[in-house]
Amino acid sequence: MLARAPGPTGLAAASARRAPGHGLRGPLGRASRPGWSACAWSPSTWSWARPWRKAASATCPSPTRTQCGGQRRPWHTDDRHCDSGAPASLQTGEGQLSPEGLLPEGPSSGLGWPSLAPGPQSLVLVSRLPFVRLFQALLSLVAPEYFDKLTPCLEAVCNEIDQWPAPVPGQTLNLPVMGVVLQVHIPSRVDKPESGPPAQRGHENLLPAPVVLSSVHELDLFRCFQPVLAHVQMLWELVLLGEPLVVLAPSPAVSSEMVLALTSCLQPLKFCCDYRPYFTVHDSEFKEFTTRTQAPPNVVLGVTNPFFIKTLQHWPHILRVGEPRMLGDLPKQVKLKKPSRLKTLDTKPGLYTAYTAHLHRDKALLRRLFKGLQKKRPSDVQTALLRRHLLELTQSFIFPLEHYMASLMPLQKSITPWKTPPQIRPFRQDDFLRSLEHAGPQLTCVLKGDWLGLYRWVDSRRFFKSPHFDGWYRQRRKEMAQKLEALHLEAICEANIEVWMKGKSEVEVVDLVLKLRERLVRAQGHQLPVKEATLKQARLYIETVISSLPKDLQVILCPP
Repeated sequence: MLARAPGPTGLAAASARRAPGHGLRGPLGRASRPGWSACAWSPSTWSWARPWRKAASATCPSPTRTQCGGQRRPWHTDDRHCDSGAPASLQTGEGQLSPEGLLPEGPSSGLGWPSLAPGPQSLVLVSRLPFVRLFQALLSLVAPEYFDKLTPCLEAVCNEIDQWPAPVPGQTLNLPVMGVVLQVHIPSRVDKPESGPPAQRGHENLLPAPVVLSSVHELDLFRCFQPVLAHVQMLWELVLLGEPLVVLAPSPAVSSEMVLALTSCLQPLKFCCDYRPYFTVHDSEFKEFTTRTQAPPNVVLGVTNPFFIKTLQHWPHILRVGEPRMLGDLPKQVKLKKPSRLKTLDTKPGLYTAYTAHLHRDKALLRRLFKGLQKKRPSDVQTALLRRHLLELTQSFIFPLEHYMASLMPLQKSITPWKTPPQIRPFRQDDFLRSLEHAGPQLTCVLKGDWLGLYRWVDSRRFFKSPHFDGWYRQRRKEMAQKLEALHLEAICEANIEVWMKGKSEVEVVDLVLKLRERLVRAQGHQLPVKEATLKQARLYIETVISSLPKDLQVILCPP
């Protein structure tokens, strides 16, 4: 499972657990802690696995760790390029830790490895990549062997992972581990949503035949949402608006998967709020989240302890789910209930909220999903139907924002080579809301309802105050600024540099050289969308300009 600390995505983690005498258990949830030490970071681009022991007396424990042997490669230098090609929802960001499934291991050896003494044992895999499905599959292979062989198993697995190629967006990779080849496709922002699981690619000469994962990061959305299918659009609205939401589940696994499913339903919009797939009374933010002196924060919280029914009763939205049903059973849908009806001794599942959905329920989709369940349609196909529906909802909502944002970009004809490029106009909420009347999703989307209310919500403009809008706006403005800078560089490269140099002082000429070099560095670091021909012309201009300067300045600008 995967979870994210507040802010940009950091390390992903997955865990497996075995209780002595009971075989392998898991996967389990985790408690995301933004303040964890960076000592858990992996030197490998992918991940590394190790035993993790939670200090019982610490609110934010220090992990006991032992790194496996083997040659360790440094972090890849093209991480920024990987992020630039990845979908916004999968970009990793910097400096955050998201350990998962922190469970007591029992007594440990002097090296920090778990011993075989009685007590539950756990294996934690930590990575900065949010590839949930891949890490679950990896742990299902590694954990049984690890619990039998301990250190030698981890050393072998770490050595194999160190040989994996860099996860470049758009590539299909074959990843060997423990005699099995996992075939995965690294998502790219140019990928199109598929209607079903992908076919195997490039495995003709592989022995053994690869195990193809339909996705490296997407959960089985249909299985997670089975008990709440009737209210999935309302939940989508609550997540979109950044509303505080508590998921009360019977186990950490159910809690974690439901929270992760909720946070993934906004794709391609990046989920920018905080979320905790498995939150406990021992977490350092317990007092902050349970206080009644201030409004609940923008968090999706997964809990299992019934004690939270009382302490979080003031939260506006609480989803209580039961044990998952076996695949093929018709799921009993949770009912909408008023928050006042939530009682400590009430064990019935339900969505406790006073919120009224703005959009009408898509009854045709629900009929298709329930009919597919009766006909035992594969879960991957059911998930594809549900994910496509949620994708269309998000795209319909975001399109007017994208259209308005594009109108703030200066015209290309206003960009001249020897003047500072014009500024991007500011985003004005009143202007945008007025534009919705003739260009809103209510005119293009098949699903009807109060689309304008999602943006306004009783004139409170809740979406514009949410971290999702802030994250989307910052990213789009950054991309527009980079595009503007790239257009300005192209305009310079298309101009006659020799004509411009006539009558210019040495200070102005040197300033041009420094600015062109700075933009070349940014472009070569994949921060500017510039063609290779433009880069070659910029290098030629730099050489031309430097050659016109006195020898002493040439030596300074081009040291031997």
